[in-house]
Amino acid sequence: MRVDHLERSNGLIVGIGRIEEDVVKVAYRRWAPIYDHTFGRVSTEGRKHAAEVINQSIDSGRVLEVGVGTGLALADYGRHLEIIGIDLSPDMLDKARERVAKDGLDHVTGLHEMDAGDLQFPDNAFDIVTAMFVMTVVPEPERVMRELARVTRPGGEVLIVNHFSQTEGVRGWVERRMAPFAEIIGWRSVFDQSRVLVCDDLTLTERKALRPWGIFTMMRFKKRAEQERPIAAE
Repeated sequence: MRVDHLERSNGLIVGIGRIEEDVVKVAYRRWAPIYDHTFGRVSTEGRKHAAEVINQSIDSGRVLEVGVGTGLALADYGRHLEIIGIDLSPDMLDKARERVAKDGLDHVTGLHEMDAGDLQFPDNAFDIVTAMFVMTVVPEPERVMRELARVTRPGGEVLIVNHFSQTEGVRGWVERRMAPFAEIIGWRSVFDQSRVLVCDDLTLTERKALRPWGIFTMMRFKKRAEQERPIAAE
């Protein structure tokens, strides 16, 4: 991605274009050795909160974690759930597999290298699908949201935790200053929540700012059950 892919309005950066997959892989190859001790620490509260919500949502079932990374959340999921994780970065997945083996996380039944925008799972395959700190990284967030919805069963949930940018204040200024460096850091500092509100069959049921400092937001969606789908007029 180059600076000319920055989207501007009245001179201000309001969006960042596509980040190519190879750029993401290179960035996270650099991040993998230090991720747990840098961004991993900042995102701890968000991960734990999301896992707690998931644990309390269903008594049993299959959960897909999209963008599992080094597997920091895997131990937080209840053992009553079957967990499958995917990630684009093989370097991050190597760390996740080491974690599963070391900690005996036998409720994790699969960790796969896979593109979040092209999930290799059938429709309606999971009870809950979660993507934590993923949407600002992927090349096409809208496409990923549609894939998350597709593999979630009717009546199931999609849960995302993500950073959404501000337009005003010191934080907004910092986010815009970081925008030209998205190719280097591997994620978009400017990212509007409208980019995840694109699925007609997902209903937003909860939106909550999370610690620390409300940097990250949890959004819960329920997938419309089949019987709830509108019937086309004849």
